[in-house]
Amino acid sequence: MNTDVAPRLGGWQQTWRLTAAGAVGIPIWLSIGVLLRWQAAGTDSWFLTGDPLVALCCLTALLWRRRFPLTIAMTVAIASPASALATGAALLALASISTRRRPVEIGVVGLAYVTASQFAVGLYPVQSPPGSWWFQLAFPALTAGIAVAVGMAIGARRAEVRSLRERAESAEREQTARAAQARALERNRIAREMHDVLAHRISLVAMQAGVLDHRSDLAAEESRVLVRGIADGSHEALEELRDVLGVLRADPDRPEPPQPSLDRIPELVADARASGLDVTLTTTVTGKPPDVAGRTCYRIVQEGLTNAAKHAPGAHVHITLEGRAGDKLNVSVHNTPATTKNAQPPASGFGLLGLTERINLAGGELNHHPTPDDGYILTAQLPWPDPTHEKRT
Repeated sequence: MNTDVAPRLGGWQQTWRLTAAGAVGIPIWLSIGVLLRWQAAGTDSWFLTGDPLVALCCLTALLWRRRFPLTIAMTVAIASPASALATGAALLALASISTRRRPVEIGVVGLAYVTASQFAVGLYPVQSPPGSWWFQLAFPALTAGIAVAVGMAIGARRAEVRSLRERAESAEREQTARAAQARALERNRIAREMHDVLAHRISLVAMQAGVLDHRSDLAAEESRVLVRGIADGSHEALEELRDVLGVLRADPDRPEPPQPSLDRIPELVADARASGLDVTLTTTVTGKPPDVAGRTCYRIVQEGLTNAAKHAPGAHVHITLEGRAGDKLNVSVHNTPATTKNAQPPASGFGLLGLTERINLAGGELNHHPTPDDGYILTAQLPWPDPTHEKRT
């Protein structure tokens, strides 16, 4: 934003300023006319024509004072002393240049005005009392000083208003940016919750449906078990989706329901086995980890089972949990190569990305890569501080 050029004035704002400037000069012009008649000097042609003409030119020039501030102010300051009617125009020019609050410009224009006033004294044959030279010097300097003071005050006020406006606009931009960031974070949270809730269930359903499609040698009882598993998995997916949507639509001040943690992993493994996945679980965890680590561990196992069901149907999945307070909580999900060829379900690509973000927020590390036997392994290390040691420190 360019602060050197003041904004243009409206028609009414320009009119009343110039009218006031012209009105200031009228009493002075009339006073000089009375003095001329009192001293029997008469009113000459300059008083009746030249003086008003110079004042009109000065007032007209002031229309461009904001576009060419220094040039107009210097021109009016030099020309106005030749006209009593232009006194108000000179003061307006001085006040206008002073709003820029530039000492060099103000000093040059003020000096030019006071100097030109000394040379314009002889335009009217008005007799001055002896020793009045100091008045002829002090009066223009005093009026110029008043105009400069008023202009400086107006300039300071404009700068303050401009600063407040810029701060308000900056605060509004920051508020808009924060709102956009909050919306993006909320969208990411919703997407992560949807993935956590639906991807696991739907993957198990897809795996069971693939078995039904590719295995024509299944007994009637086995087929009924798979169909029942598909129905139960679909129902549970809808229930969990309804729970997530209920949380999203609930009152923001309402606390969220507890998230599944480490103690729910055996139940998760049991559901996966019931859906036909070959899963084993080995745990040597002693104690209860922090809530963040427990919830993150659950999501790691859930993501590992989901990916195994989607990309390695028929594979054996082995889950290992180990850790204790004061060390780390280690999680490993390893699956062997796929033993059946099912149609690959569509992959979003956001599961591991969201899991990486979740683990980073928990202060842990995530690794995942293929194994030499064409399987896949997903490992994570989560911090598990010792609460008794923290209390002693």
